[in-house]
Amino acid sequence: MHEIKAVIADDHPVVLVGLREMIQRDTRFELVGEAVSSSQLIKLLASNQLDLVITDFNMPGDDLYGDGLQLIEYIIEHFPAVKILVLTMISNQLIISRLLEMGVAGVIAKNHIHEEIGKALNALANDRPYVAPSVQPMSVLANAKVIDERFSNLSPRELEVLRLFVTGSSVSEIARLLNRSVKTVSTQKISAMHKLEVLTDHALLTYCIKADPFES
Repeated sequence: MHEIKAVIADDHPVVLVGLREMIQRDTRFELVGEAVSSSQLIKLLASNQLDLVITDFNMPGDDLYGDGLQLIEYIIEHFPAVKILVLTMISNQLIISRLLEMGVAGVIAKNHIHEEIGKALNALANDRPYVAPSVQPMSVLANAKVIDERFSNLSPRELEVLRLFVTGSSVSEIARLLNRSVKTVSTQKISAMHKLEVLTDHALLTYCIKADPFES
């Protein structure tokens, strides 16, 4: 039987160690390499004939590859034969549904990784997609506690960027108003979107208007 050549990518050492042990114990898989950033992951993909990528959804990215949906889209476009198993802390059903629509082999919630990684590896070894346990969708905006928790994770600079974004300012305008580079403001906006679990500018605007985190 052909060994499944796999790489793992996560910037959390504990997660990497756990994944490494699971894969090395399974004789159906060969662990080819490990990465802690999107650039390292793409380098491994470019230099090896791989069958499977197990990657964190949010990792230190860069301008070329990014992380999250941008990274997954890049892998699918440039390495279409490689199966992708995504690990994530994000519970947003819109993001999970989008990942599955894009064609990833499965999505594992990190808080269930110990129970689910073995099931996922078994499914992939048998050329089947991994189907995660169903998660009940929840309206974040209906839960004030969740709103408060998510906004409390934003840095003061990210909140500044969002406050100006909600008034209609563009990224370049915000950069000028705050005396920051466009790249810095864009990074802070994207980081805020990850923390709030929204995918688009429209969703971000709607979320901020309804949640009103800037009310004094």
